[in-house]
Amino acid sequence: MKIRFKEFVPKSFICFREGYTTKTFYHDLFAGVCVGIIAIPLALAFAIASGVSPEKGLATAIVAGFLISFLGGSRVQIGGPTGAFVVIVYTIVAKFGYEGLALATLIAALLMILMGMMRLGSLLKFIPHPVTVGFTTGIALVIFSSQIKDFLGLQISSLPPEFLEKCIVYSKHLHTWNLWAFVIALSTLLCIALLKRYFPRFPGTMLAIGLATVATTFFHLPIETIGSKFGTITQVLPKPSLPNFSLELFFAVFPSALTVALLGAIESLLSASVADGMTGNKHRSNCELVAQGLANLGSVLFGGIPATGAIARTSANIKMGARTPISGMIHALTILFFMLFLSPLVSKIPMAALSSVLVFVAWNMSELPHFIEILKGQKGDAIALLATFILTVLIDLTVAVQVGVLLSAVIFLKRMTDRTTLGIYRILKEDNQDEKPQIHKEQSLSHQKIPSEIAVFELNGPFFYSVSHLLDEALVQLQTPPKAFVLCLHKTPLIDSTGQRAIKQFSLKCKQKNITFLIAGAKVDLFRKSNLEDYVGKQHIFPTMDLALTAAKEYVGSLTEKLNSH
Repeated sequence: MKIRFKEFVPKSFICFREGYTTKTFYHDLFAGVCVGIIAIPLALAFAIASGVSPEKGLATAIVAGFLISFLGGSRVQIGGPTGAFVVIVYTIVAKFGYEGLALATLIAALLMILMGMMRLGSLLKFIPHPVTVGFTTGIALVIFSSQIKDFLGLQISSLPPEFLEKCIVYSKHLHTWNLWAFVIALSTLLCIALLKRYFPRFPGTMLAIGLATVATTFFHLPIETIGSKFGTITQVLPKPSLPNFSLELFFAVFPSALTVALLGAIESLLSASVADGMTGNKHRSNCELVAQGLANLGSVLFGGIPATGAIARTSANIKMGARTPISGMIHALTILFFMLFLSPLVSKIPMAALSSVLVFVAWNMSELPHFIEILKGQKGDAIALLATFILTVLIDLTVAVQVGVLLSAVIFLKRMTDRTTLGIYRILKEDNQDEKPQIHKEQSLSHQKIPSEIAVFELNGPFFYSVSHLLDEALVQLQTPPKAFVLCLHKTPLIDSTGQRAIKQFSLKCKQKNITFLIAGAKVDLFRKSNLEDYVGKQHIFPTMDLALTAAKEYVGSLTEKLNSH
């Protein structure tokens, strides 16, 4: 496989090569600082919801966020921990601890680099939209369910990762709810929503979290904070180190690593595509995958969690006026500044306020308008959507995506099968109507009259294995066997190996029944490559219907003469 290295040149290099001005830097500086402030509470919330300490979220946003912008194939992509990973990471940590998560992230990073080097970026775009909406909405529901404990201030020591078991635990502990925690959570949620609506360029999440923290501290509210749960946040990045490796742990976390790699690749390319739509630029998908892999590798080395492109933060970056990847790097440095000098303030943030951030994220992730639109659309898409959604919530994201893609493929095959038809163009002789033939179609394929001894069939649509039986059924439909059978393929864009085999077998059946088999309108190259000429006969293959009908009449005429002579 020949690798074109131009595909892997980061957009940051291209932007500097094109010329980087002071004016551009000011745009990037403003956007980067604003998005960095927006990303701080999200990084904390995603880490805590994933079952790890909050500083791991900050480390991920700093290291992975910087590398995604520096090495990525998008001009304005913002990367870091996202809500899409919360469910997967929480499950991995619950089963294997942070060591298992670190190894899974390392494996996923290598897989994403491999996907990029193999230029598989374009293939990930073929994942059906109902499947994407299904697992995204499913993840949103699971995130929302995981925040009920802190939103209501329930006294629960630990939550099970399974959705239904979580619901059972909640029902048993509802009586332990904390009024002050609920008030702080609800007011923070309303504040975020209102600021997002009326002041979209303002870092409303940070302000809402700050107000909740001030209220909790000033009034000494009896609610749980980050400090009471996790202790003091460290003010330095941890030293780089590789995770512990064992063959047993490798095989145990490998399926989860595949999920992390696939989801990270999908989310990053989806985010980059959204950015392209907003800016008019075009990202390099394979370069982006390699950058995502290297960023996740860097995140693991510094004790972080999986990272990918963040659609909401990328959109905010664009709206704030970002021009180049420098804004993404400044966003990461802004979070680093906060971690080095302001992290002691983090310990005072109430858990209820952070839960409201994730509830708001879950609502935005849910894509309810798209979900309802697909449900009201075609039945097959609705089935794939619901299957993916239910499996994501109740079982596992990996299973959900696999089943969703498989269902979508089967549904697509069914649609293509339904669209492939075999139309009959044979004459029906009726009393006193010999002068003008009647045809089983409103429009004939040729201006020529079709004798009753000739059957003409038109295959409309792709001819593949699920419709290969149509030719056999064609002869059954005829009350009397014809002397010549013409198959028109000018409306057939594709014939797979099973379809080719069906034509070969049908040709042999026609020979056994003394029926002359002719083909019109087929691509000559297809027949040469598949050796169909040897079965049908080169003299029986014609580029147009008129030529095929003329030849069929000659065959029928010569056959009639032979019978009359005998």
